[in-house]
Amino acid sequence: MKSDNIIQQKSFAFAIRIVNLYKYLTTEKKEFVLSKQLLRSGTSVGANIEESIGGQSEKDFLSKLSIAYKEARESVYWLKLLRATDYLSQEQAEGLLADAEEICKIIGKIQITIKNRNS
Repeated sequence: MKSDNIIQQKSFAFAIRIVNLYKYLTTEKKEFVLSKQLLRSGTSVGANIEESIGGQSEKDFLSKLSIAYKEARESVYWLKLLRATDYLSQEQAEGLLADAEEICKIIGKIQITIKNRNS
């Protein structure tokens, strides 16, 4: 993969937003448990994308990409839960949810492309 690829950029930008949201939730809302779960899953997406780029084989690449997808899905869950429990407003959650869903779609398309190429 190229060093300027879109999933790498989007997952890094998403991680930055998650870190900033974590700081907000812990300082302003005094919420520590759910926000920590979101911090872990939200930053793990980009970390696993980076690991996939450095994968030693296509199988390794797909494995790390699959983990990144699962972490993005988990982030969607925590964001929805934070919204449903009024730690986040609808407006605060919307952009992050859209970003997470977009990351999931991009990862899914990459996985399908590679699997179809090998069929």
